[in-house]
Amino acid sequence: MATQDFVIDNLRLKELALIVQANHRYFLEFESFLAAEGYAGISEFVNDADNDRALRTISRYYAKPFNESLLDGIARPYESRKAKWYFMAWLFRDAPAQRLGPLLNSVDGNTPTEKQVNLLNSLRKYVAPIFSVDSWKWPAFSEVMLARLEGSRRSLKGGLFENIVRAALTDVFAGHKLELTISAKEIRLNDETYDVQVIGSKGKILIPVKTRETMGGGHANLFTRDIHKAISVAHANGFECVPIVIAESWGGDLKALHCDHHIYIQLNPNQIDLVRPLLVQELDALIEVFRLIS
Repeated sequence: MATQDFVIDNLRLKELALIVQANHRYFLEFESFLAAEGYAGISEFVNDADNDRALRTISRYYAKPFNESLLDGIARPYESRKAKWYFMAWLFRDAPAQRLGPLLNSVDGNTPTEKQVNLLNSLRKYVAPIFSVDSWKWPAFSEVMLARLEGSRRSLKGGLFENIVRAALTDVFAGHKLELTISAKEIRLNDETYDVQVIGSKGKILIPVKTRETMGGGHANLFTRDIHKAISVAHANGFECVPIVIAESWGGDLKALHCDHHIYIQLNPNQIDLVRPLLVQELDALIEVFRLIS
């Protein structure tokens, strides 16, 4: 188990702030687009009483290629149409994937884009009387974007660490000349998800990857419970389970995990450059466990 000094700096917040600032360029291009459409600013567009004009504007917004990219929670550019959808949904203070996505099936439109355009225009009319003129300026909107990107970042970071674990396993197995297959995707077993599966001629090993940035709060208990459940379900189905826990401060009892093998890296998961080599080291120490199924 690797230990480091606690990280006082909020690395997550710093990364997100930099991403939001980079997305300011997309915001400015959107303002320029509205200016070309004859609007004095975003507030005038949101409060436009001419519904047909606003609808045409949103349609042209979708059709117009933007030079700037909109970045997600780990600084990757969204695909163009997804960027258009997410940006305007955030602008209208809504959640494009969690809340709006399921609504699209009941919205009028012959194409997915038409459905999004119609739904966004409905949102525009709804929020117009709720917010003040200043709500449509960058300082206010940047706070909304920060919150939205933080939510997406948690999911994206989980996927990032799955890939980091797969890459580390590949390196370790190659170094020991073990012929084992590493799953490319997560698997589901009795409603429990395992991020990585290692398959050999003599069996399988399931690896749940659990990361946590913060230290306290009620979610800490849920985090520990998730780890215990993953182990229990794997064992109940006859599989070996090797949980990987990456957390700066975790109050769980390692001895109470009821599994023979586990990895706990006591680092903030934002410290990726430090986590990677330690992960390879810890996996290498468990090579005999993997050898049993090869």
